[in-house]
Amino acid sequence: MVIAPKKTWREFSLSERLMGNTFHFTVVSDSESWALAKAALAVEEVRRIEKLLTTYSEDSQVNQINQQAGIRPVRVDREVFALIQRSLKISALTDGAFDISYGSVDKRLWNFDRTMTALPDPATAKASVRLINYRNILLDEKQGTVMLKAKGMRIGFGGIGKGYAADMAKAILVKEGVTNGIVNASGDLITWGEQANGKPWTIGIAHPDQAQSAFSYLNISNLAIATSGSYEKYVTIDGKRYSHTINPVTGMPVTGVKSVTIISPYAELADAMATPVMVMGVPAGIRLIDQVNHLACIVVDDYNKIYTTKNIRLS
Repeated sequence: MVIAPKKTWREFSLSERLMGNTFHFTVVSDSESWALAKAALAVEEVRRIEKLLTTYSEDSQVNQINQQAGIRPVRVDREVFALIQRSLKISALTDGAFDISYGSVDKRLWNFDRTMTALPDPATAKASVRLINYRNILLDEKQGTVMLKAKGMRIGFGGIGKGYAADMAKAILVKEGVTNGIVNASGDLITWGEQANGKPWTIGIAHPDQAQSAFSYLNISNLAIATSGSYEKYVTIDGKRYSHTINPVTGMPVTGVKSVTIISPYAELADAMATPVMVMGVPAGIRLIDQVNHLACIVVDDYNKIYTTKNIRLS
């Protein structure tokens, strides 16, 4: 009787610069060539999505929507239409704290470097976001068209695109027979199955003052996680810390929160919900996430106090 050799499971990774970020694709397999071939398919899927959602290409559907703002509707692929539709639902859920029309913000007010020593007055800040309004993104389900109601409006998927791409890359890998893996879209990641050693995937939550170290760890197999924080880009004015995240309603930078980590079954939703919780602040943000099934979050305030939704147990 011939006894087949025992399989040796290992984790094989492929990294690629995509959507302006570094994506890491990890596949658990006993064959490096098989794992890397599957990861290459995931890379191609993210490239396809990048081409679909980019605002840097004149002929992309998103740019066509922006160019025709206030003029006419633009017919788009069903995939783009559906993503915009889901984005608008998240905008409604967060009362506008998440809004894909953020591309309309007047960026001349905000440089968030050490030369920024004062905030604009509230009226000027409010005027800088006057075109941000998800209610002015008009969808026609039957025609498959999108129209921006006001001239100068712009949409972009910076707050949801990476998560969507991670979900789609995972779907390709699962379809190709990858039963254990991670897609890490520069911190927005989704996991499934187990590590090569049979243990759950364990993710470190970045320390808000030291991005290279973790303050806590979570087992998140078969879940996605995304973190939004001010630890890399912020200014301090008159002793108060201001995040580079702009409140789309007031036009003022967010204060009071250093980082928000969202745990969800889907990377798209985790990605989309992280920034609005920063905008909403600790009590309102925690209260909102507690009301949504299958969502959890960890918030660190400006004083490094940690808050969690009721379904989180930190280790």
